[in-house]
Amino acid sequence: MHGKVIKSTGSWYLVRTDDGRAVECKVKGNFRLRGIRSTNPVAVGDGVTIKEQPAKGSEEAAAFITEIDERRNYIIRKASNLSKQSHILAANVDMALLVVTIARPETSTTFIDRFLASAEAYRVPVCIAFNKKDDLSPAEREVMDYWQALYTNIGYECYRMSALNAQGIEPLRQALQGRTTLLAGHSGVGKSTLLNLLIPDAHVRTAQISDAHGTGMHTTTYSELFELPDGGALIDIPGVKGFGTFNIERDEVAHYFRDIFAISADCRFNNCTHTHEPGCAVLQALEEHRLAPSRYASYLSMMDDQDEGKYRAAY
Repeated sequence: MHGKVIKSTGSWYLVRTDDGRAVECKVKGNFRLRGIRSTNPVAVGDGVTIKEQPAKGSEEAAAFITEIDERRNYIIRKASNLSKQSHILAANVDMALLVVTIARPETSTTFIDRFLASAEAYRVPVCIAFNKKDDLSPAEREVMDYWQALYTNIGYECYRMSALNAQGIEPLRQALQGRTTLLAGHSGVGKSTLLNLLIPDAHVRTAQISDAHGTGMHTTTYSELFELPDGGALIDIPGVKGFGTFNIERDEVAHYFRDIFAISADCRFNNCTHTHEPGCAVLQALEEHRLAPSRYASYLSMMDDQDEGKYRAAY
């Protein structure tokens, strides 16, 4: 029997079968995907084959995932506790929506850039939603204006909104229609509030921001797919604190920074690392303020991942 994984708790999976049933399933034995070392070999969005086993004697009825369809795409990050393994965030998505906040909590540009680069590596389009636009000081609003201009100029679709007050939602709602979208961001940026606004039947729990640290408290503890009323779906995942990159070679890092990659076409050397070489167009652009310092710092931090700190002091 075939279906799609619509919920993952880490120990069991909810599969919506092609005939419309919801079946709780487990993975049998040491299930591993070819070529991917992952803490979760099955992810929300996966098409799967399941086998149901009827109750027999003292054994209860059970269902097991026996096979995973070939994935159209997926997006992964380095697992937080196992540096040599990855964690698959979602599979078979049309795009990712990265929800960020300027303050309370603050989303760093390093986190944004790492997410964007990883999505580029796995060929997942991204749009950025700046949430809580109604809760900003004049200085914070200037930062939001700058960030929106920065990422729009690089080529990412940006939205500004207040999920709490339902402001600026319609353009985003139209962009999501008919697409399966990964909903990502730090805890506390308003993902659950946005989800409840777009899908009133979702009834996802929300929580207050921690007064002590200005950070969000996790309300989503597992990944789940929710159908949008007008077509399409949102895959909600637990809030991500950091975004460790996985399986990206050092000489490929610049390829996933659209602005740096475009500028690098004018570098003197084809294998330029954009850190010290003579005739480096990227360093020249940085000096001439044609490349945002935050983007270059994010690039170095990802190079750092691959080279064990070689470039940490370079900028």
